Parts: sequence; C-alpha cells; structure tokens
Amino acid sequence: MGNDTIADMITSVRNASLRKIGIVQVPATNATRDIARILSREGFIEGFADNQQNPNILMLNSKYRGRKKESYITTLRRISKPGLRVYSNHREIPKVLGGMGIIILSTSGGIMTDREARREKIGGELLCYVW
Repeated sequence: MGNDTIADMITSVRNASLRKIGIVQVPATNATRDIARILSREGFIEGFADNQQNPNILMLNSKYRGRKKESYITTLRRISKPGLRVYSNHREIPKVLGGMGIIILSTSGGIMTDREARREKIGGELLCYVW
C-alpha cells in the first residue's frame, strides 16, 4: 500500500470483484469512507463497516448476482492521479455509458457523484469512474 489510499482502495475492490471475494479490506480515511458510502448508495457494494480490531481498516461487502457470482462492478478505474490531476467544471463532467455508470468527484461540497455535482452546479477533481 502506497501513499494514494484512493488508488489502493480501487485496486483492492477491482481485484476482489475479479476473484469473487466477498469482503474487501481497504485503508480507512475520510475519502475512502465517502467513496464507500457512494458505492453502497448507488448499489455497487452491499455495505461497509469499520474493522473492530483495527480502526485503520474499512471492510467492504462486495455485491454479486446470479449463480456465477457476477460482480455489480464491471469497471472501476482511477481518473485523477497524484502525478496528473484532472479537474472539470459542472458543464464538462463526462457521462459514463450515457448515464449508466457514475463518476466520483471531489468538490468543494465534499465527495459526490457526477449527477449530484451537475445538479448542484459544482465542478471538481474527477477521482474515478464506475460501471
């Protein structure tokens, strides 16, 4: 695990969904909690909770469908990186799959989805996209 906790979280969730693992442990920060809250609210994961033994770990419950355990997360990719930050105003926020996926942004109003940012007319840093 490096200094980029958001990238670590995204990689852990993506690897767990490929291997069909039920519970994923990620570093617990305010940003990762907000992203987990958004993923849970949008239906990509079942839920999340703090680890009782180690408060620095956040436990995510992956969500699967069918007998083959197909993950609800098809693609999860980091957009803005520590070496290359990507910003957008509310008019230029891209749509993922014509609105089927979401983009998670860090704005002055907190971490939110692309739909919320467009509705509130707030731009910000594009963190990742999910579909």
